[in-house]
Amino acid sequence: MRAARFFILLLALCGIAPAWAVPQVVLVQNSGWMEPFYTDPHSPFKPLVAALAGGVAQPGDALVLAAFNQSLPGAPSPRALLSEQVTNATQAHVQAALAGLDTARKPGGAALADTDLGEAVETTISRVLDGKGGLVWLVTNNRNSPNNDQATAQRNREFYALIHKGARITKALAFPLRMPVQGQHYRANGLMVYVFAVGQDGARALDALLAAGRVQRVITEPPARLKPLDRDTVRLVPRKVEDAPGVEFSMDAAGRLRADVAPDARAPSATIRWQLENTMYPYTIAEAALSARSVLGGENRPIQLRTATVTGLAPGRAEPLVSTVQLPVAQLPGKWSLAALKSAGSAYVLPGRIELHLQGQKLELSQAFRARMAALFPGDPLPDIFTPPADVQASTAVLPVEVHVHYGSAPLVALLGGGLALLAAGAGAAYAYGRPRRVQLVVEDELRTVHTRAGATQPIYDKAGNEVARLKTTMFGHQLLDLREGAQVRLGR
Repeated sequence: MRAARFFILLLALCGIAPAWAVPQVVLVQNSGWMEPFYTDPHSPFKPLVAALAGGVAQPGDALVLAAFNQSLPGAPSPRALLSEQVTNATQAHVQAALAGLDTARKPGGAALADTDLGEAVETTISRVLDGKGGLVWLVTNNRNSPNNDQATAQRNREFYALIHKGARITKALAFPLRMPVQGQHYRANGLMVYVFAVGQDGARALDALLAAGRVQRVITEPPARLKPLDRDTVRLVPRKVEDAPGVEFSMDAAGRLRADVAPDARAPSATIRWQLENTMYPYTIAEAALSARSVLGGENRPIQLRTATVTGLAPGRAEPLVSTVQLPVAQLPGKWSLAALKSAGSAYVLPGRIELHLQGQKLELSQAFRARMAALFPGDPLPDIFTPPADVQASTAVLPVEVHVHYGSAPLVALLGGGLALLAAGAGAAYAYGRPRRVQLVVEDELRTVHTRAGATQPIYDKAGNEVARLKTTMFGHQLLDLREGAQVRLGR
């Protein structure tokens, strides 16, 4: 019944949370193996959990804090300690909920409860989130021993199979933390904090948390990546551009590659020197074959790499990589084009991407990480299975690119100036065409003044009232037409 109430509480809470909020569940292990974390008077365990819950959940989020061990009849697991929509008072509520938490015992006896990591995560994903996106945090000492099973290596393999094979977990990270504690029965050196992003909404929420530095304010250790291992495994950082006058590359704050191109730059290609960085802590790229493509302005072109392989690239380390990139010169508008004129004084932006492919990828757990895990969890077989699945043999890193072509305002000013000149000329012509004209002519020795306009043709009569000619007026002068034979008519005095 209490387990059912836990599920109902969270589902109801998710229903009232804002549409943009992603529910977060913090699972705290309280089985017998956790005894020193609860009984050591100097244990920083509970303050860490309170700081984590208060740091990652923001006002408006749905938050559940729950204790877990292994579910038995009469002792459900997980067990909700707190369920609420986050406010500024939530961290104090978390501290109060943790204050009374202690190691759990099996029903009907004094034996301490066992641990089932997979059960806790799977139950939360399948029954609590119910197929919806969210984040599941798991705070544990990494002792996975359901029914007091001493074959922890096999139990951990099952746990990691759930992570790697489970389609609902889109991203998973682990934070190994040093936390030496001494209890009445056991001692421990470290603690592990996992976070599992469920669904694409969960992955986006986790990326946002990391980008905002909210996790790092609580946990300063770098996260060990568990999933995914087939994308964003390396990072490209431009260092220098050669053989392309008027082209400069840089990285913006959002991690996009920005190419600033002068409007008269028409180099067909550029040699770019990069730093290729391994971003897959804690894995070393033992070997992989490299290939790359650029997708810019509708053009999909291969990138020539001077080095076709990478070997022994440790996490966080970088090595130089030289490439020849085809520039989309055919897609860049000329400075007199409509697109360029619209962008005058700013920049015309052409979006695209660079894709770097690693084939035949072989990953190895770094020796430094193995040593760290052995120190934090002595005797734990975890480092031997903290290994990517054998079927992950390829990965792709995508680098967003924006080509900025900077057009000055001179063409637009010239065009506007020309337009104004044409407008002025047109106005002048219209005025000249429409203004009244006075023409003097002599008819039978009589001086006459005729009022006319350009484009008009009017008859001229003699003293007897007979039409003797026609006067045509143009923009450029006057002309007598149809002059009757013998008539005495002339222009001027």
